[in-house]
Amino acid sequence: MKEWWIQVGLLSIPLLAVYLHIPPPKLSPALHSWRASGRYFTFKTQNIFYRDSSGALGSSDIVVLLHGFPTSSYDWYKIWEGLTQRFHRVIALDFVGFGFSDKPRPHRYSIFEQANIVEGLLGHLGLRNQRINLLSHDYGDTVAQELLHRYEHNKTGCVLINSLCLSNGGIFPETHYPRFIQKILKDGGLLSPIITRLMNYYFFSRGLGAVFGPYTQPSAAEYWDMWTAIRTNDGNLVVDSILQYINQRKKHRDRWVGALTSTSVPLHLIYGPLDPVNPYPEFLQLYRKVLPMSTVSVLDDHISHYPQLEDPMGFLNAYLNFINSF
Repeated sequence: MKEWWIQVGLLSIPLLAVYLHIPPPKLSPALHSWRASGRYFTFKTQNIFYRDSSGALGSSDIVVLLHGFPTSSYDWYKIWEGLTQRFHRVIALDFVGFGFSDKPRPHRYSIFEQANIVEGLLGHLGLRNQRINLLSHDYGDTVAQELLHRYEHNKTGCVLINSLCLSNGGIFPETHYPRFIQKILKDGGLLSPIITRLMNYYFFSRGLGAVFGPYTQPSAAEYWDMWTAIRTNDGNLVVDSILQYINQRKKHRDRWVGALTSTSVPLHLIYGPLDPVNPYPEFLQLYRKVLPMSTVSVLDDHISHYPQLEDPMGFLNAYLNFINSF
């Protein structure tokens, strides 16, 4: 009789093969509606998803929303309607590798490329000469910092930034604490492709839930929408490549922090203080020390890394108060 472990192994092989070829989940009605209300433009060879909503008739202001890792533009759905009541146009995109945009592999994902895509989108929309308010979160904060650097140095084709609002991002590498799985994936070498292929909803929801507050956890439907957006176009297989942004933040710290310290653009931070990735008070103390000219909105103590989802009304009010202050 064969050893039991050989039998288990032989049984596991076809089961694993089936698992690795499971198609992505079907879109929920809410996520389907989000995609249906958006469009695509082509940046080089990549199809990039974006939404562009017309809003307040009495305003000429434009806001562009830059989402975080590992999620998508859908992160902004709770404040979308509120923004359209204040801004003439509300625009958000899925960065390449995220959401409904293409997720090429192999591919060298970089913050510089994502900034190029934002510039390309605004050019596509005929907004290259319009002043833009940037609202960013997490990974999007770093893209915004690169866009700000280009603006301050008068780079050709740069976004004309009217204001910048950051939220819960790794602005300073020295106060940024990636999750354990992020560290493994960005430095895992041969292990990374194996881990990304074995990634599933259970481990995803457990990991993401750790950066939400205990009283502001996403619902099961919200977790499923986030997971579905990642699995679309096999996005789980590019997570390790995208995570190189953590190393890029360290390498280009002077460039990206320097853009913030030298700017005259109105600058604001909305901060969920329970964030384990950018923890209080360490992060906030450094932010106020390095950027004393920036205004800050600290949300309630139980709000964590995703403030626009955990406290949408508090986040929206903080942002509109900033926008209306200059």
